[in-house]
Amino acid sequence: MTDLVIVGGGAAGLMAAGAACARGLSVTVLEHNPKGPGQKLLITGKGRCNVTNDCDVREFLNFVRHNGRFLYSALYAFPPSAAMELFETLGVPLKTERGRRVFPQSDRAADVLAALRQYAKDAHFVRADAEKLLLENGACVGVVADGKPYRAAAALVAAGGISYPATGSDGSGYRLARQAGHTIVEPQPSLCSLVSPDPDCRAMMGLSLRNVALTLLCDGKPLFTEQGEALFTHFGLSGPLVLSASTYIDDLKKHRYVVEFDLKPALDEKALYDRLTRDFAALGGHSAQGALAKLLPASMRPVAVRRWGVDPAVRAAQITKEQKQALVTLCKHWQVPVSALGDREHAVITAGGVSVREVDPKTMQSKLCPGLYFAGEVLDVDARTGGYNLQIAWSTAQAAVRGL
Repeated sequence: MTDLVIVGGGAAGLMAAGAACARGLSVTVLEHNPKGPGQKLLITGKGRCNVTNDCDVREFLNFVRHNGRFLYSALYAFPPSAAMELFETLGVPLKTERGRRVFPQSDRAADVLAALRQYAKDAHFVRADAEKLLLENGACVGVVADGKPYRAAAALVAAGGISYPATGSDGSGYRLARQAGHTIVEPQPSLCSLVSPDPDCRAMMGLSLRNVALTLLCDGKPLFTEQGEALFTHFGLSGPLVLSASTYIDDLKKHRYVVEFDLKPALDEKALYDRLTRDFAALGGHSAQGALAKLLPASMRPVAVRRWGVDPAVRAAQITKEQKQALVTLCKHWQVPVSALGDREHAVITAGGVSVREVDPKTMQSKLCPGLYFAGEVLDVDARTGGYNLQIAWSTAQAAVRGL
């Protein structure tokens, strides 16, 4: 018999284990990844681990895509500043970068994992597959893993979502939640690449766009706009801007989504027209495609000329005012239709999960089954990229331990 059995040794599970151990509770962590706990942590932030975002809670909630109000209590009780203080105390010096993203000074996700393992050093870690909850008289009194019962005063499901299943996030937490009667909001990839039927994406495969503005349109109406970097791939689009935009896509069957790039956001249409006029005057003897040398990357020029609709052989000096205006419109409104979200195996996080209507927001305890708690990505909460999702894991884990 133990005080707390935790299903999942990822970010939320390790944070909960450490917090519970710090309170003097006995803890058992069930982790089924043969490589051990925290494997997904090691690949977050491209191996650097963006541990949180250095902002206040009100700002933070603006970046939560689904069910931000549910996180209100947990975030105020354990805000980003508390997470930063904890990691510093655990021996991980931090630094803040562009967009208030917080990283370890070492740029090593392994240091964050080592600190969490040290925080939870008094917990008992068991490599085992959690098969079902132990339910007695309507309450959760433990977990059965690999045929063995692990009885406990409380059970915390922190098994993650369905993204990067190779790290252990295989959706098993949803199965446990359903056993206790919980509703699962349909999981889907989030913070992921986007698939497009546009053959131009493949033609420009590998091209990275920098300092562009991306607007996600839903049935012609803008949902999201941000400036930064994006990447053309053989299947569509990827890169930081695209990952953030993907969190705003809800139903591709009901709505038409289009990614629109402003390739020159620093220039309004008149300024861009004037620049083109100067470029074409200076390069009057060049072909239309050659005259774009200062305007667009090399791999984009033939695609742009085709979209522009002018004869590639026409000389820059012969281009009309109307054609220049059409090129301005193309550069300010370069559109790429979206047909699907990228595969879940490479999505950063999962949207959907255990319905938060059935979970107490202050304690993370199930409203349907006493003794059962949830934390992290298994819940139907998700946010944009920038350290927000890991902070949700830290805050919900701490709330669950306070609720014991």
